[in-house]
Amino acid sequence: MAQTKQQKTEVVQKLQDAFSNAASTVFVHFKGLKIDEETQMRRELKAANVKYTVAKKTLIKRALEALGHKADDVAMEGELAVAHGGGDDATAPARLIHEYGKKFLNDKKEGKLSILGGLFEGKLVGMDMMREIATIPSMTALRGMFANVINSPRQRFAVVLSKVAETKQA
Repeated sequence: MAQTKQQKTEVVQKLQDAFSNAASTVFVHFKGLKIDEETQMRRELKAANVKYTVAKKTLIKRALEALGHKADDVAMEGELAVAHGGGDDATAPARLIHEYGKKFLNDKKEGKLSILGGLFEGKLVGMDMMREIATIPSMTALRGMFANVINSPRQRFAVVLSKVAETKQA
């Protein structure tokens, strides 16, 4: 069903708000995604404070251009969706879409979801940069890694002291 001019204007406004207020935004190409797979993905994205919106490419381009970005810098091919949000974790939308791209494969073992680009820290970035961002661990995992690095010398020192104590007793 065709959208009226008023509906298109509302969609563009919603996209502009999403692009300017989200921690990051990912442009997602999807093809062959089953309804149950998409429902599962949407539920888990929502739990991570990430919204998933399917919109026309022309409306996405209008929203980007209204915010001062060159929409032609990102290749937008095929069916297109936008994952945005993330709250405190700016990498969440890209990371989750990347994980689902690996999880949902078609008959040719290709991902049904792929990252085309996105907005990160207010800048329009291409596919390669967004895929790199998608491989960054979550903030919780990074904090755990940091705590492990900080704790590691103490642990090793404690192990050495216990070995020294064992040799002294023997």
